[in-house]
Amino acid sequence: MTNDFSAFLKHCKWLYGAAAMLAICIYCTNAFAADISFPLHTSGPYIVDANNHRVRLKAANWYGAESADYVVGGLQTATLSSIVQKMKNLGFNAVRLPWSNELYEKNPVVSNAALAANPALQGKRALTILDQVIAELSRAGMMVILDNHNSNAEWCCNDKDNNQLWYNGDYPESSWIRDWKSIAVRYKNNPWVIGADLRNEPRTTATWGGSASTDWEAAAVRGGNAVLSVDSKLLIFVEGVNYALDLSGVSRLPVHLKIAHRLVYEAHDYGYDYSHLSGYSDYTSRITPRWGYLVTGSNPQPVWVGEFGTCNTADGCIASSKSGDDGCWFGFLTTYIQQYKLDWAYWSINGTQSTGSGRHFGQAETYGVLNAAWNNSASPELTSRLSELMTDK
Repeated sequence: MTNDFSAFLKHCKWLYGAAAMLAICIYCTNAFAADISFPLHTSGPYIVDANNHRVRLKAANWYGAESADYVVGGLQTATLSSIVQKMKNLGFNAVRLPWSNELYEKNPVVSNAALAANPALQGKRALTILDQVIAELSRAGMMVILDNHNSNAEWCCNDKDNNQLWYNGDYPESSWIRDWKSIAVRYKNNPWVIGADLRNEPRTTATWGGSASTDWEAAAVRGGNAVLSVDSKLLIFVEGVNYALDLSGVSRLPVHLKIAHRLVYEAHDYGYDYSHLSGYSDYTSRITPRWGYLVTGSNPQPVWVGEFGTCNTADGCIASSKSGDDGCWFGFLTTYIQQYKLDWAYWSINGTQSTGSGRHFGQAETYGVLNAAWNNSASPELTSRLSELMTDK
């Protein structure tokens, strides 16, 4: 890198002051991204690259492809390249990309309305556009974690949406495994596709152990091994039960995959999961038995906070001393992430909603990083706080 950087400086003699610093920062960002040596694996509690250097995920969720639109949000408003560049400029180094079994198996033509700002994509099928999205993210040096969000294409999540488990009557476990293996093969030669998030938020009847029909731990082993059988380089992300809030079962029944150093446990955390928080110690006391013990215990494991998010509509969403405000919880969680330098993925980057139950296509996303035009921050306070999370100091 040293020789390349010296050559770069020689080409920048005409730059002065802040402009020069900006150019250097942009160069360094791309250079360091390119310095990641794939494939990734785990070592102790960390995700590391092939040279055993820590690779910390600072990700955004980009939803929509799992919905009845069959495509990531925002392409009706902004170009694909501009959205990816905006994420890159904000400092994200990875994207969690939800998809549904229905998208994969039906592969419908995406409506032109959902692609209004990207005429070159109009008339194309869902998988072709997903390919283009992943290719664009890869070109920008952004890692991709593919997330099997639901079976049927729909907005997630509730206890009656028919997507509570990793299978249902329309898409049995055999389909879930077959689709995952096919997806893994599809992106096997792209090193920027680093992980498989096996299933989003197993809930309601999902258990960790127990009856075979509800045993998510056993299913995760089957699904993870199936993915690794076709691409042994991928990281396997396994969420907890009860909407990914509960990984307590790992203490008695840990996941064991056939290939070592590929497993990452995943927790989700939102303000509405708490009725009252009296302080930071109260918050940590609640998450420790559920998933925090995997971070702070005697045998720390790789843990990714794969979803957390807050409203962007008021200052109290980001920071607040009132226990009823989302900002109170958000302050505790982000402090925890900073304290332990956890990997994370914010929900969501989206500036507008996708189609789904209780949703309105194109309406402003009140949990989004970007505004409804997908060209700027919806909340400078939010992006400032996320920027603080991105530092490794």
